[in-house]
Amino acid sequence: MPLPLKKLLTSIALLSLCAPAWAAKKVDLDYLVRFLPESDQAEVSLTLEKADGVRSLTFDLGDKGYFSDFKADGSWQQDGEEKGSWLPGKGKSTLTYRVRISHPRKSGSFDARMTPDWALFRGDDLVPSARMVKDDDVELVSRLQFDLPKGWKGVETGWPRIGENRFRIDNPSRKFDRPTGWMLAGKIGSRRAKLGDTDVTVAAPVGEGLRRMDILTLLTFIWPEAQAVFPRDPAKLLIVGAGDPMWRGGLSAPNSLFMQSERPLVSENGTSSLVHELVHVFSRIKDTNKSDWISEGIAEYYAIELMRRSGGMSEDRYQTIRKKLSSWGKSVPSLRTEESTGPVTARAVILLQDLDREIRKTTNNQHSLDDVTRGLMRMDKVSTKDFIEVSENVMGRASEVLDSDLLKLD
Repeated sequence: MPLPLKKLLTSIALLSLCAPAWAAKKVDLDYLVRFLPESDQAEVSLTLEKADGVRSLTFDLGDKGYFSDFKADGSWQQDGEEKGSWLPGKGKSTLTYRVRISHPRKSGSFDARMTPDWALFRGDDLVPSARMVKDDDVELVSRLQFDLPKGWKGVETGWPRIGENRFRIDNPSRKFDRPTGWMLAGKIGSRRAKLGDTDVTVAAPVGEGLRRMDILTLLTFIWPEAQAVFPRDPAKLLIVGAGDPMWRGGLSAPNSLFMQSERPLVSENGTSSLVHELVHVFSRIKDTNKSDWISEGIAEYYAIELMRRSGGMSEDRYQTIRKKLSSWGKSVPSLRTEESTGPVTARAVILLQDLDREIRKTTNNQHSLDDVTRGLMRMDKVSTKDFIEVSENVMGRASEVLDSDLLKLD
């Protein structure tokens, strides 16, 4: 055999050994959302272009009765109100249902709301979470399309726009790509800016009083300091808001957050709900085992610290805030709760400030709480035990601050 041909065949054989045993089979999943303001609902359809490799989707429908009118190619099996399973048919297959948009609270406010002119909601509630059973070689390519009522001008989500009212949904950490995060559709106004590597959009229904330019100005001010702490910049960030009767607070979600229009950007106590929720978006720290103090404490710690580092807070103002937080949380016996209240979070901030000083002193300013935070960001869920281990690893020795009854379970 001629030498060049022999080398060629050898190269082909080696390449075949390096190639994967199978290549991913792309399957299109298209979501279509049509709003029905007259009934406070949306009609949602999920269409698999070629469903043969997707065996089933089992949805968690919750206990509120928000989902109804299921119709499916293949079969739909519902176990009470809370569970439903879709077994797609062969070839192109569609599941259609209706979902209520407005979510009232006991207080009379709303977590999500639809009016004749707009809808403000989370995609997590539009398409429920699901456990998907599929062939190993199947990979979904998901897109989200909105069909807006007459007079509604546009729609905003935290996902990349790929056409008019159309978005690409891609979450590598999930087998089932669904459109999570805050969304806003209708007669809306938006302001945009490029901060670092992130496309930021601030949007609200027309007439709802959200201070869009004020929000962009504050974000521009603190963004470099946030980037220095959190090595994770979302490609896109959506901030939405509306006034009463929406809940008077802030709520974060993937690539997005909500701020009630009446909330000040910086509160009288010196903290910022806007920056607090931004920290949640950046850090994505999730806690476990009665350790909610970690995620809430870190968010509030940096709501103060990022303002301080960016020059928006003088040292005497910082000390005044610290005294107020100390007074507010002084009666807290333990930080170990499933859900942190205001005093618990205040006490957690004091502990974190003390820990930061201890780390800086012990390491001759080579490390700080920032290093602990970045370590926690790499973990799926964080317990108090994990927090202590990461902190003491950064310090190189045991921590006196963390040797506290505040961190012990009863």
